[in-house]
Amino acid sequence: MTPEPLSLPADADAWPAFLTTVVDAALDDARTHVATLKDGTVRTAAQVLELWNASDAALGQASAAAHLLAEVHPDAEVRAAAEERAQAAEDFATERGLDRELWEAFAATDPSGLDEHARRVHAHVLRDFRRSGVDRSPQERETLRTLAQRCTELGLEFARNIREGARSIRVRPEQLAGLPADFLESHPADDEGLVTLTTEYPDLIPVRTYARDAHVRRALTTEYLRIASPVNAPVLAELLRLRDERAHLLGYPDWPTYDAEVKMIGSGAAIADFIERLDALTVEAARRDVAVLLERFRADDPSAGAITPADSLYYDQVIRREQYDVDAQEVRRYFRYAQVRDGVMTTIGRLLGLTFERVVVPAWHESVEAYDVRSEGERIGRFYLDMHPRAGKFNHAAQFSLVPGLAGVRLPEGVLVCNFPTGTMEHDDVCTFFHEFGHLVHEIVGGHQRWAEFSGVATEWDFVEAPSQLLEEWAWDAGVLRTFATDESGEPIPEALVERMRAADAFGRGSWTRRQLNFTALSYGLHADPPADLDAFTAQVDARFGPFAPLPDTHQTTGFGHLDGYGSAYYTYLWSLVIAKDLLTAFEGDLMNPDVGRRYREAILAPGGSRDAADLVSGFLGRPHTFTAFTSWLSAT
Repeated sequence: MTPEPLSLPADADAWPAFLTTVVDAALDDARTHVATLKDGTVRTAAQVLELWNASDAALGQASAAAHLLAEVHPDAEVRAAAEERAQAAEDFATERGLDRELWEAFAATDPSGLDEHARRVHAHVLRDFRRSGVDRSPQERETLRTLAQRCTELGLEFARNIREGARSIRVRPEQLAGLPADFLESHPADDEGLVTLTTEYPDLIPVRTYARDAHVRRALTTEYLRIASPVNAPVLAELLRLRDERAHLLGYPDWPTYDAEVKMIGSGAAIADFIERLDALTVEAARRDVAVLLERFRADDPSAGAITPADSLYYDQVIRREQYDVDAQEVRRYFRYAQVRDGVMTTIGRLLGLTFERVVVPAWHESVEAYDVRSEGERIGRFYLDMHPRAGKFNHAAQFSLVPGLAGVRLPEGVLVCNFPTGTMEHDDVCTFFHEFGHLVHEIVGGHQRWAEFSGVATEWDFVEAPSQLLEEWAWDAGVLRTFATDESGEPIPEALVERMRAADAFGRGSWTRRQLNFTALSYGLHADPPADLDAFTAQVDARFGPFAPLPDTHQTTGFGHLDGYGSAYYTYLWSLVIAKDLLTAFEGDLMNPDVGRRYREAILAPGGSRDAADLVSGFLGRPHTFTAFTSWLSAT
């Protein structure tokens, strides 16, 4: 019998009870299964794994729901209560990993009679016990427990300060010259004749892209780069120091080496090598791109000395309009939220053999939509779309798990959390929609594993972006776009315009990749040797990698949310992009080939984490992945 989806409260007052009956109860179940494992009964490896899997599944449910609601629930008290549960779930995971009695129960079992996937779970669990420090002295284990719990507290605080740290500026209406008409209509002047602009994406991106007034662009971008400053500076400094201390206590030279051990890349040194390789590939291309932007900036302002993050998007679209005949405001006419939403789902559904059926069920906010996912008529999961900004909500774009799937036990349920406008979208927003939907279908299609350890988006973490980055390619295909990108009269986006968009997209790849490399080097360097002065270290990274001149009196690290979740592994985005460009070669120019799409679904998405990512890729491509396609993409003009 197919499991039913999780029922969410229909009454706003029922959410505290939901946290008790779902999150607390699941965490209690996880503790009960662990206690059973330690009751002294002699068990086979299979029996031990069954109990462990039950504990893992219960912990996963508690953690997923708590982390999601801490980021999206409109009630601050519910968010705070959910955050407490998220902390409790992380603390239990830490306790479980340091439980020597539990480890001994595992280590005493013989996995030789298990099947391939069960042996893999057994090996992973023992590996994770070792990485937790379970074999250390009681005093060392207590220190490691304290450090891990404090790191969880700091990570939650860091994320909360960013989530609740939106800033704003006020400007005169005439200072918004260049902004689209729908933006101006939605931003009327207040009683004092001023317009408020916030650092949330629906304001930030249009202002940085279209505002002709350089002072407005600079003021809002500066505020964006001050989010959670100064409050997050000491939080991050302590988090970096404690991660470093944990790594050393566990016998590793630094946090990146510890963290990378279980990822595709394999070692901290390999991250440093990857950065150097990309440095060599991008330095000249980025320099050329920025020189073009600066030359155009000086045509407007002869005194301009550098391109900053406040100028980069604006002059990028100016170059695209003037040199490639791509007017971003013309392009955005074809991307209205409702049509994009439906188009993304229809496209991915056709490609992967899935259908998405709207269902009316309770959620945490009235704007949230729910859809059942079906394959050949059978419901295989559910997802929620929470797509527009509001106060206190996660302010970037991400896919969250609500219910981690488990074969025969519960359906996978995911959530897209974005901050798109309700009306007209930028083409970059469309790319982001495809990207995040890539995570979502990975969560659903891969969420039918026998073992909780491998279910959903459970591959090595530095592969997890590859499937989503691959799906961004569909946002650049003229045939795909014309199925849903229409203006108000119903006219589809012209193929010639899409071709010019593609040509224009080749401009700036060097500077874009270099900017990602900057974030990568910052993420890695902060953890490889935690600096005493965060801003000074950021300035060193900017001086080497650029590609844009930093704005004075800004503090990029305090609002760099990935430093919590990704830690030293921001390199994941570029690492996965290299793989995504290689995966794309299998489609041989026909993105809607259903045979390749179904093979991709079965070879890459459906296995979840049950096989090493490198094996998934080589199985799909028929060979190991290479840099070749990425290098060609980067050098295209």
